[in-house]
Amino acid sequence: MKIPKLIYRLFSIPFLTGWLMMPFVHSDAASWNVEPIRVELTSEQTTSAITITNDGDQATSIQAQVVAWSQVEGKDIYTPTKELIISPPIFTINPKQEQIVRVALRKQSELTGEITYRINLQELPTQALTNTSAVQVALRVSLPIFIQMQKGIAVPKMVWHVERLNDNTLVVNLRNQGNAHVQITDLALYLPGTELQIANETVSSYVLSGQGHQWQLKMTSPEKLIGKQVRLKAFTDGLNIDTELALDTH
Repeated sequence: MKIPKLIYRLFSIPFLTGWLMMPFVHSDAASWNVEPIRVELTSEQTTSAITITNDGDQATSIQAQVVAWSQVEGKDIYTPTKELIISPPIFTINPKQEQIVRVALRKQSELTGEITYRINLQELPTQALTNTSAVQVALRVSLPIFIQMQKGIAVPKMVWHVERLNDNTLVVNLRNQGNAHVQITDLALYLPGTELQIANETVSSYVLSGQGHQWQLKMTSPEKLIGKQVRLKAFTDGLNIDTELALDTH
């Protein structure tokens, strides 16, 4: 799969505490072009390269760190790891220049499913602020890393469930019973057998192997949903979903 590049820019706001994974965010502070936006390694391809381009007018210093990535009850968990090597871990990119960061497996092991990590790119302060009223701005970016099993192919297995929470809200539940992740980017619900949409939401959610996720969708025309089935359309990083499901109304 060819993975597109992604341009990261930063709002002129105080130091960001969360991970930015949003394209084309404009600022006068920092401007990075990161390619690819995710890394996939296998037993045959144990190394990968990430190119970071500084599109700004000032030099930027970045620290790169790899963390193990898991999920518990739909929440992301990050823990330190030494299972991957990243080089260089700290670097400075001059204006209009680029830096190649290499990621490699430290050792191979027999895997029964996909293993997941994230590489965190943290912008570092370049100089002390001389104006105490100035706002310091920094950028952090998190990219997923997926390690495929040595034998066979790890794939997700999606089990969907839809229930009516109240008169105006539908709850979509996904359980990934496979041994690989799935990324959901859009959800829409329709009256069965039609193109009449009753609820939709644009999302960007990873559901790792053995984990689940839940979305609450507000209905645009709740009075039209009178049957006991709904049609679900979901866009993923693998196969797109178009299926009819029984509606649990409790």
